[in-house]
Amino acid sequence: MGELNCWEFKKCGREPSGSRTAELGICPSSTETRVHGINNGKNGGRICWAIAGTLCGGKVQGTYAQKFLNCMGCDFYKLVVHEEHGSLAEFATVLEKLK
Repeated sequence: MGELNCWEFKKCGREPSGSRTAELGICPSSTETRVHGINNGKNGGRICWAIAGTLCGGKVQGTYAQKFLNCMGCDFYKLVVHEEHGSLAEFATVLEKLK
Protein backbone atom coordinates (compact mmCIF):
# COMPACT_ATOMS: atom_id res chain seq x y z
CA MET A 1 0.00 0.00 0.00
CA GLY A 2 2.91 2.40 0.52
CA GLU A 3 3.56 4.94 3.19
CA LEU A 4 0.63 6.75 4.73
CA ASN A 5 0.20 10.47 5.05
CA CYS A 6 -0.93 11.84 8.41
CA TRP A 7 -4.57 12.33 7.38
CA GLU A 8 -4.74 8.72 6.20
CA PHE A 9 -3.15 7.39 9.38
CA LYS A 10 -5.17 9.59 11.74
CA LYS A 11 -8.39 9.39 9.70
CA CYS A 12 -9.08 13.00 10.64
CA GLY A 13 -11.08 13.82 7.50
CA ARG A 14 -9.31 17.18 7.07
CA GLU A 15 -7.72 16.47 3.67
CA PRO A 16 -9.28 18.24 0.65
CA SER A 17 -12.74 16.71 0.11
CA GLY A 18 -12.42 15.01 3.51
CA SER A 19 -15.43 14.10 5.61
CA ARG A 20 -14.76 16.74 8.29
CA THR A 21 -13.56 19.76 6.32
CA ALA A 22 -16.87 21.62 6.70
CA GLU A 23 -16.61 21.21 10.46
CA LEU A 24 -12.84 21.52 11.06
CA GLY A 25 -11.40 23.04 7.88
CA ILE A 26 -8.73 21.70 5.57
CA CYS A 27 -5.50 20.77 7.32
CA PRO A 28 -2.49 22.78 6.20
CA SER A 29 -0.41 19.59 6.01
CA SER A 30 -2.60 18.28 3.22
CA THR A 31 -2.11 21.37 1.07
CA GLU A 32 1.45 22.50 1.91
CA THR A 33 3.17 21.95 -1.43
CA ARG A 34 6.53 23.47 -0.47
CA VAL A 35 7.44 20.27 1.36
CA HIS A 36 5.89 17.78 -1.08
CA GLY A 37 7.89 14.57 -1.19
CA ILE A 38 9.69 15.02 2.12
CA ASN A 39 9.80 11.65 3.89
CA ASN A 40 7.98 10.30 0.81
CA GLY A 41 4.79 12.17 1.65
CA LYS A 42 2.17 13.99 -0.36
CA ASN A 43 2.46 17.72 0.34
CA GLY A 44 3.12 17.95 4.11
CA GLY A 45 1.62 14.55 4.89
CA ARG A 46 4.78 13.03 6.36
CA ILE A 47 6.25 16.15 7.95
CA CYS A 48 3.11 17.45 9.70
CA TRP A 49 5.00 18.14 12.93
CA ALA A 50 6.80 21.00 11.17
CA ILE A 51 3.63 22.65 9.85
CA ALA A 52 1.71 25.19 11.92
CA GLY A 53 -2.06 24.91 12.18
CA THR A 54 -2.45 21.15 12.24
CA LEU A 55 -5.09 19.70 14.54
CA CYS A 56 -4.14 17.31 17.31
CA GLY A 57 -6.24 16.22 20.24
CA GLY A 58 -9.04 18.45 19.00
CA LYS A 59 -6.92 21.61 19.21
CA VAL A 60 -5.15 23.61 16.53
CA GLN A 61 -1.41 23.36 17.06
CA GLY A 62 0.88 26.36 16.73
CA THR A 63 4.37 26.75 15.34
CA TYR A 64 6.95 24.00 15.03
CA ALA A 65 8.70 25.20 18.18
CA GLN A 66 5.44 25.20 20.15
CA LYS A 67 4.21 21.79 19.08
CA PHE A 68 7.22 19.60 18.41
CA LEU A 69 7.47 18.08 21.90
CA ASN A 70 3.83 16.97 21.66
CA CYS A 71 4.44 15.59 18.19
CA MET A 72 7.36 13.46 19.36
CA GLY A 73 4.87 11.41 21.39
CA CYS A 74 2.50 10.96 18.44
CA ASP A 75 2.02 7.46 17.01
CA PHE A 76 2.24 8.82 13.47
CA TYR A 77 5.53 10.62 14.14
CA LYS A 78 6.94 7.40 15.60
CA LEU A 79 5.74 5.45 12.54
CA VAL A 80 7.46 7.85 10.13
CA VAL A 81 10.69 7.72 12.16
CA HIS A 82 10.54 3.91 11.99
CA GLU A 83 9.69 3.79 8.28
CA GLU A 84 12.40 6.30 7.41
CA HIS A 85 14.86 4.33 9.57
CA GLY A 86 15.54 7.38 11.69
CA SER A 87 16.77 9.38 8.70
CA LEU A 88 14.02 11.98 8.63
CA ALA A 89 14.43 15.04 6.46
CA GLU A 90 16.75 17.56 8.07
CA PHE A 91 14.62 19.97 10.07
CA ALA A 92 16.68 22.99 8.97
CA THR A 93 15.95 22.08 5.34
CA VAL A 94 12.23 21.70 6.05
CA LEU A 95 11.99 24.96 7.94
CA GLU A 96 13.85 26.78 5.17
CA LYS A 97 11.30 25.51 2.65
CA LEU A 98 8.47 26.74 4.88
CA LYS A 99 9.80 30.29 5.21
